Amino acid sequence: MESRILDALKDRALELGPTPDASGTYRNFKLTRDADGVAWLLFDRTDASANTLSEEVLLEFDMVLTALEAQRPTGIVVRSAKPSGFIAGADINEFRGSDPVAIEAQIARAHAVVDRFETLKIPTVAVIHGFCLGGGLEIALACQMRIAIDGARFGFPEVMLGLHPGLGGTARFTHLVSPLQAMPMMLTGKTIDARKAKAMGLVDAVTEERHVRNAVKEAVFGRLKRAKPSPLIPLFNFSPVRGFLASRMVAEAAKQAPREHYPAPYALIDLWEKHGGDRAAMLKAEQGSFARLMVTTTAQNLIRVFFLREAMKKIAGGDNNIKHVHVIGAGAMGGDIAAWCAHQGMRVTLADMKPEPLAGAIKRAADLYAKIIRKRTDQRDTLDRLIPDMDGEGVRGADLIIEAVPEKLDLKQKVYAGLEPRMKPDAILATNTSSIPLQDLRTSLARPERLLGLHFFNPVSRLQLVEVVSHDGVDQDMLKRATAFVGAIDRLPLPVKSSPGFLVNRALTPYMLEAMMLLDEKVEKETIDAAAEQFGMPMGPIELADQVGLDICMAVGDMLRSKFGDLLPPTPAWLREKVNRGELGKKTGKGFYVWKDGKAEKSSAAAATARPSQEMIDRLVLPISNVCVACLREGIVDDADIVDGAMIFGTGYAPFRGGPLNYARSRGPDNVAATLRALADKFGDRFAPDPGWETFT
Repeated sequence: MESRILDALKDRALELGPTPDASGTYRNFKLTRDADGVAWLLFDRTDASANTLSEEVLLEFDMVLTALEAQRPTGIVVRSAKPSGFIAGADINEFRGSDPVAIEAQIARAHAVVDRFETLKIPTVAVIHGFCLGGGLEIALACQMRIAIDGARFGFPEVMLGLHPGLGGTARFTHLVSPLQAMPMMLTGKTIDARKAKAMGLVDAVTEERHVRNAVKEAVFGRLKRAKPSPLIPLFNFSPVRGFLASRMVAEAAKQAPREHYPAPYALIDLWEKHGGDRAAMLKAEQGSFARLMVTTTAQNLIRVFFLREAMKKIAGGDNNIKHVHVIGAGAMGGDIAAWCAHQGMRVTLADMKPEPLAGAIKRAADLYAKIIRKRTDQRDTLDRLIPDMDGEGVRGADLIIEAVPEKLDLKQKVYAGLEPRMKPDAILATNTSSIPLQDLRTSLARPERLLGLHFFNPVSRLQLVEVVSHDGVDQDMLKRATAFVGAIDRLPLPVKSSPGFLVNRALTPYMLEAMMLLDEKVEKETIDAAAEQFGMPMGPIELADQVGLDICMAVGDMLRSKFGDLLPPTPAWLREKVNRGELGKKTGKGFYVWKDGKAEKSSAAAATARPSQEMIDRLVLPISNVCVACLREGIVDDADIVDGAMIFGTGYAPFRGGPLNYARSRGPDNVAATLRALADKFGDRFAPDPGWETFT
């Protein structure tokens, strides 16, 4: 698809040739005119691989508009010269700051350029391929017509950054498309494809790249059958109806994002409820609302998280040469790792000693593909890449072998003894162990240098982090290849040195074991979960333990306690009894909660009356920060920012807090250390602050 777009753009440039207005005057745009007098404005930001809107770009766009007004072309076509897509959004760094008045003035200047473009007395057409997001979609909405190349995707992801659209999108979208469709898109940040965009009236036509020229002619000369806005839009934007719909939207938003932690959805609803009936007033009010959100701690932290993700993507590098992955163990983790790798285009062989786990893994994979892959043929092709392998013959041709058998040292070493002689000389052996040090695992290997860790998190299809675990004898080239592989399967690598629990499980275990201590103190499980959720965790530690599996929690807890002793809470005897009875959580249908249809059955009355104390919240969350500081001090990880990213992308740690170390900074390291000392005096040495707090800033 990308090559076809590039070829088409090059052909058009050759066909049209440079014109006086395209002689190099513009840094980020290329302006040409065809035989019909139509001006083709190609957006091609020179300093980036994707088009984004900065203040410089918008000022230059304003210069282009001045030239176009003087030239009076038959029509104006706006499209991207980047193969990745139209415009990825605004350059969010340019709108950051602490002064809402200054930010609002900056936004007002940007609005003036977009408003000027919208009011041109010349037919304007956006031709959209690839991603059209945020500010890019707002530019497209300012065009009179929109033509999408099949495969394009549209969305407003600003809510993920603690914001709402700020370049006129809130008003233009809710007056072009039914607010019942427009508002949920902006409130959730979800993207839609070109066909869905056409159905809702966001785009006027969907075509293939080879038909773009004819589609543009049809549009410019008034022959395009344009999308008709729903006649119900004025009704939905009528004040009493807006009030009723807004109250429903607030109730839905509250189920997903508490107002005190995530103000953006509520600000958007309020903006539409107050001004949705008056497009001009909503355009004006949007500027102030956006500026006020931009200075919130939530927005600043979520924007930081966005850049942390980008930084972790860069760690992966490129040049992946892993084509065939062999996974050993078709249980919940191994099967899901195999399914994800096949989804990302890898050839995958999945081995297990019994047919039942293999059958279960294939079924789970088919269910996953049905949810995330639109075309049936693509679902089929993906399943074809996932090959059950009872005999383990895939080992011989695999570039990467991932071992995902239960957390038992002797079992893993037995597996290695059987497969090592059959591996290709340059094949990588990776373990998915969640806690066993690689120094222990490597002792039985003939070539220990090719053992490393690739620790995925459950559920594999949703959690983006993979810990890439090294040891002092690892082959650095294989480590580099494994890190590139993580990026190639659309995951974020975290380089960690081998140690008990690595980073994430070492930090998460005290959180979950402290919850068990609170249960021992007869605190209701709903209250414990409410404490974590009040802090901002996506789920409480009791529900999380059920999700992970109580047997796994116990095994990891036992192993880490054997290494760290009294720095961890003890595993209660009643938890062992629960595991022995087979009450392992979600996977057996019963743990602390009863699970039905993949969800925990909770007492709504108990949850409603839960009143967790600040001390309870501190007991749960401060040990996470304490372990992260310890891992930095010990050199397990070497970058505090990446630690924050890892805990967010690997565990769901409250994103609006910016990560456990960022939370400690915002609260004050001295305050955190003092609180830990007070907890240690009251509850024991497991809360003792790590020496790393003395130098942490």
